[in-house]
Amino acid sequence: MRAVKTELVAYPAGGRAMRGARRLAAVALLAAAIGPPALGQPKVAGGLLVNRGGMTLYTFDNDVAGSGRSVCNPPCSNLFKPYLLEKGARAQGELSVVTRDDGRLQWAYKGKPLYLWYADEKPGQTGGDGMNRNIWHLALP
Repeated sequence: MRAVKTELVAYPAGGRAMRGARRLAAVALLAAAIGPPALGQPKVAGGLLVNRGGMTLYTFDNDVAGSGRSVCNPPCSNLFKPYLLEKGARAQGELSVVTRDDGRLQWAYKGKPLYLWYADEKPGQTGGDGMNRNIWHLALP
């Protein structure tokens, strides 16, 4: 979840500006709770599968290829974020879609769900590879 900076501003009690400020604060908190929008189709860059922003994607050994589901749910998915579909996106080739326990749709490659490591901050980082006793791996084309 992204941190949201807020600033308190003094307004006359009950004024229109105060209601607007409350509404704006509520929208900012809701946006932070929802998180970033769903993501686009994976692509290959530098020999790895990445998201459209160039962030490295990962697979999880405990996911069964072709099962149509992900077994990485909270708290697992708090660290390895599911790589979600954008509305209207379509799988093609070796890409497919799995339905998560919460009903959201997640990209899969060769039947294995794809994830982002929470600590990778820049394209090209591969910090999630080998995590948790080597059950997390770079998604390779």
